[in-house]
Amino acid sequence: MFENQPQNEIEALMKRDTEFRQLYHRHRELDKQVLDAELGVLPLDDATLARMKKEKLFAKDRLTRLFEARRSTH
Repeated sequence: MFENQPQNEIEALMKRDTEFRQLYHRHRELDKQVLDAELGVLPLDDATLARMKKEKLFAKDRLTRLFEARRSTH
């Protein structure tokens, strides 16, 4: 996520915005767990996997909105 954005902007935002930092880390955690589940490394039922994917998508959407809002104000 944010591969096309300057890394220094992401790092600066993580330092000054607690919500962004927490969501960023949560998204990365969910991304790893979803990948592990899809590879069969992490056994999860379909309902749990679907919930995790939905939460991951929500986090990504919120992160994108926060990034755009904070970027335009700084």
